[in-house]
Amino acid sequence: MKQYLVTGYDYTDEGALKRRMDTRLHHLDGVKALKANGNFVAAAAFLNDEGNMIGSVMMLQFELEEQLEAWKQGEPYITQKVWESVDVKPIKVAVI
Repeated sequence: MKQYLVTGYDYTDEGALKRRMDTRLHHLDGVKALKANGNFVAAAAFLNDEGNMIGSVMMLQFELEEQLEAWKQGEPYITQKVWESVDVKPIKVAVI
């Protein structure tokens, strides 16, 4: 499988944190589906000095790049404008 590091940085407008929190359960449902399908490796949220989530990092794996693109098209943090920018880089997770 091809592995990817997905980094999403949240919008910074006044409603950004509310949008994230309103969308979070849908995002987590999607992560659970990724895990069940063997596509999820790891994930975490970026926090600001106040402890609020302001972005995310995910390690995902897919057989085909088209599957990655399909995931991006349906990811709630993208479709609901939580992530202002999304960076995807190919990676190779170390097996230790």
